[in-house]
Amino acid sequence: MSDLSQGVYMLPNLFTTASLMCGFYAVINAINLGLAGRQDFSECAWAILLAAMFDGLDGRVARRTRTASRFGTEYDSLSDLVSFGVAPAVVLHIWALGSMGRIGWLGSFLYLACGALRLARFNVQSGSVEKKFFQGLPIPMAAMMVSAAILIWEGKLKGDTTLFFEDDVYVYLLVMTFSLAGLMVSSIPYRSFKTLHLTDRRPFYSLVLVVMGLMIWVTKPWWMLFFLGCAYLLSGPIEQYVLPRPVRAFERAKRRHRVRKALDRLDSLASGPLPTPPGTKSEDEATGENVRPLRRS
Repeated sequence: MSDLSQGVYMLPNLFTTASLMCGFYAVINAINLGLAGRQDFSECAWAILLAAMFDGLDGRVARRTRTASRFGTEYDSLSDLVSFGVAPAVVLHIWALGSMGRIGWLGSFLYLACGALRLARFNVQSGSVEKKFFQGLPIPMAAMMVSAAILIWEGKLKGDTTLFFEDDVYVYLLVMTFSLAGLMVSSIPYRSFKTLHLTDRRPFYSLVLVVMGLMIWVTKPWWMLFFLGCAYLLSGPIEQYVLPRPVRAFERAKRRHRVRKALDRLDSLASGPLPTPPGTKSEDEATGENVRPLRRS
């Protein structure tokens, strides 16, 4: 019998519905802005970020209240496809990539297709993949990268908007879109931070680093969000391909050190006198030397 015969849990699904509503609002607002010829897409980016916040809350609420269900998992995936797949692709196309012709809409579609494939793979492997890691870049993080890029330029791309050379912003956005699409369908493990507990004790300098990060966040919030996203994007390939080499070299050095210590110990034992087993007489006692004579009465 299906679980639906027993009803559905309301609280986590309400957060999922709020995330879906924010993603749908971003799509509708982007279409209206495109038809009106306006360029301020900041509200669309805000709606996607708000959808990401609700998406993070629904899973935590379901785990804390023990209201997780198969229906909630499937509903969450469909909501993610709209809020973090369709919405960023449509907003990014109307905002910037649409002016690049065929390659622009192909990039937007590739982002959407890879996001759908990533969610389908996640649903299939949800019971067999380690919870500490995601396989491939999570689609909410990809959507947050798109939103951060939009907010950096305050939702507007003017004719003189450049980074290093003329029209390089459009090239950068296209490269970012293809990169996000490729990372979503990759097999690179990314940390999920589901086991992170803020109530546990941490070293004192951890609080100092958090305060410094908040100060930087206040001064440049969208650049900080963008760089944090870039750091998370790079963390997966670094942990997968870069860090294992020095870790393996360190383990080999430790093994060589242990072997060398064992060999030195064997050499010292071989060059020194043989130890006397317990319960046996020493050589002097066996030959009668250095034995105290008996006193005469």
